[in-house]
Amino acid sequence: MNLLAIDGITVFMALLAVVAFLYAAVGHGGASGYLALMALWSFPVSVMKPTALVLNLFVAAVSFISYQRKGYFNAKLFWSFAIASVPTAFLGGMIVIDAAIYKKILAVLLVFAILKMLGVFGTEKSETKEVPFWQGMIAGASIGLFSGMIGIGGGIILSPLILILGWGKMKEAAAVSAAFIWVNSAAGLIGHLSRGVVVEPQAFVLVAVAVAGGLAGGYLGSIKLNNLTLKRVLAFVLVIACAKLFLT
Repeated sequence: MNLLAIDGITVFMALLAVVAFLYAAVGHGGASGYLALMALWSFPVSVMKPTALVLNLFVAAVSFISYQRKGYFNAKLFWSFAIASVPTAFLGGMIVIDAAIYKKILAVLLVFAILKMLGVFGTEKSETKEVPFWQGMIAGASIGLFSGMIGIGGGIILSPLILILGWGKMKEAAAVSAAFIWVNSAAGLIGHLSRGVVVEPQAFVLVAVAVAGGLAGGYLGSIKLNNLTLKRVLAFVLVIACAKLFLT
């Protein structure tokens, strides 16, 4: 499938840059947003997952570097989840899901992403506490498995979880989520490739567009960025994609 020959690809790439910008600004790779756009443009499910994971690897890396340079990365917090998530993300990538069921699961995930973009989740606690070992393992393993199956990095789930349970501050959660997304996306992609899934060569053109947006988002987000209007626009796009997935 030639991704660059799809009708409206110019508009798609413009929105892709905006999605990467906004997600990188909050320490996310953006897979849920990329999957939403690909659903709107009727990409096959077999193309959606590996493409989103490849995009995630680059954008999450850009976001992580921006936050890490500012000193927000908490390695201990990261490993609390990553130790269990990496192997389960690989296993999740090896699981084949029926296309119709996949679209419904993705639609539910997008509801979560919409709420995150609108600020329903994400209020940091005044004091933080360490992650209990068993809770970190269970959370990491569960998010990793789900991430590998759906084709995301899991940051859209981990970030609010850290904030809600008081395990870290806002920017600390963003830095940890970016690293978490990268390792899970890599493990999930390897799982997909191990069962014969192919990444379309044109996906790397999309990577260049997403990285451009991610560079700007990661840089501004690591300093200070709270553009509510852009977040509402993205939430609106996700709502449309969500409705299409539920109805198809």
